[in-house]
Amino acid sequence: MRHLGAPNVEAMSAGTYPKAVHPLSIRVMEEVGLDISKQQSKSVEDFFGKPFDFVITVSDPATENPPSFPGGAQRLHWPIGDPAAVEGAEDRKLHAFRVVRDDLFARIWYFLSLNVSGRSPV
Repeated sequence: MRHLGAPNVEAMSAGTYPKAVHPLSIRVMEEVGLDISKQQSKSVEDFFGKPFDFVITVSDPATENPPSFPGGAQRLHWPIGDPAAVEGAEDRKLHAFRVVRDDLFARIWYFLSLNVSGRSPV
């Protein structure tokens, strides 16, 4: 979101159950020229009290007990599977991470094309 939306977008990322950034996430993002190796997982609790225009959830647990933020943020849910849950050989896991990366890029690109331009999402 930061990469595609800059400088018009301030993006925050957090999880309901934050974990260390997965090494395969770092690897597949490097493949497209983005270094996320210094990123750290944060908890949604770190952002309580901060107003947002949009809150986008990507995991089903986040929709079961969604975090509450002031300001009437528009909520969107993008159901994306957890690539870390894929079992098997390294190439199978790597493929799962690439699929998620590409899915997120497509969704973010579309989201930004509707919202940064001033149009409402469909």
